[in-house]
Amino acid sequence: MTISMLKSKIHRAVVKQAELNYVGSITVDSELLNTAGIYEYEKVQIVDVNNGSRFETYTIAGEPGSGMICLNGAAARCVSEGDHIIIMSYADVTPEEAKTHKPKVVFVDDDNHISRVTHYEKCGALYDDERL
Repeated sequence: MTISMLKSKIHRAVVKQAELNYVGSITVDSELLNTAGIYEYEKVQIVDVNNGSRFETYTIAGEPGSGMICLNGAAARCVSEGDHIIIMSYADVTPEEAKTHKPKVVFVDDDNHISRVTHYEKCGALYDDERL
């Protein structure tokens, strides 16, 4: 048996573009993906803080350092430019692994540049990851 748990998230990223006429996915600055440990083409859940919409798509790596967050295809209808979103990835872990698992959280500023990298501890408390 495995348990699906939050692996990592990019918290409150700002949508820079929404491109309806595109095959689909979310384009994310590759530095953000790498820091969060999210792979290109990995399935992610998107939560729009502004309108409450929640949906799944997959990632495409954008230009590093660009701060690009672009929802493509049908997902472009779920957001507006300027909205804050949370990009979450999940992993299946064993019950034993779940006991010590700590999700990584990447906070960004209004330009989608990394401002803090942390991990969750008990009760939702955040602790900076000293291994970075």
